[in-house]
Amino acid sequence: MTRVLILGASGFIGGALYRELCNYVDTYGTYHTGKIYSENRHFFHYDMEKEDIFNILLDLRPTHIISALRGPFEAQVISHGQIAAYSRSSRSKVIFLSSANVFDAFSNYPSYEYDKTLSESPYGRLKIQLENMFMKLPDRQYIIARLPMVFGSQSPRIKELRYALTHQQAYEVFPNLVMNVTNDNMLTRQIHYMINRNRKGIFHLGSTDLIHHNEFILECCHRLGVRSPFFKNVYTSNFDRFLAVLPKDKKLPKHLMFSHHEVVEELKKL
Repeated sequence: MTRVLILGASGFIGGALYRELCNYVDTYGTYHTGKIYSENRHFFHYDMEKEDIFNILLDLRPTHIISALRGPFEAQVISHGQIAAYSRSSRSKVIFLSSANVFDAFSNYPSYEYDKTLSESPYGRLKIQLENMFMKLPDRQYIIARLPMVFGSQSPRIKELRYALTHQQAYEVFPNLVMNVTNDNMLTRQIHYMINRNRKGIFHLGSTDLIHHNEFILECCHRLGVRSPFFKNVYTSNFDRFLAVLPKDKKLPKHLMFSHHEVVEELKKL
């Protein structure tokens, strides 16, 4: 029987994964804050700075562990080390949600699954460190899912954009940033597929096309019903800077491939 534990199930991505999987497989999640989860027998309280994840893992014995954890970097390193150790001993599979930021030192081109990782940011270096923990496991026991910027009608990024549009505030855009994107609906369907088909290795789960950040946000504004938004242009370089993860060797089926237009189309008007 497939039993899935989602670490960070009270967050945006973790919650979306729980909703996608709970009707199909035996699904559990952890939460840090939020009383709404306290009486749900499928949710376990977990404070990575104070608690040991081993207790939950040993009680639940999941076949799949999905990490959507956020929090202090040092605590994340300890928690994920424990997850890797448990996976090695139990032969469970880990699905680690990583980030395009593992490539943020390479700004001249998009990145593919087996490109060398190198980051200039603390966040990117953390993700590289955690990826390396899981890549020491046998190949069949891990999936590294690298994500670009994640959007969706209820995503923090779109909520922030809606607030700026509603209050006629300037929203920061990056005209020199070339990226790809995803949303919660497409991401959860991709993860569900990989669990069902027992996929393994490294996957890049972004849209198949690239777009400048300011152009994408403008399309989102139009979809939300605002034709003339206020933007604050932020230039971090004199040239285009790529932060995009594209699939090359590990492509998913066509029905799970998408363009940025589909991400925009799923947004609902203000």
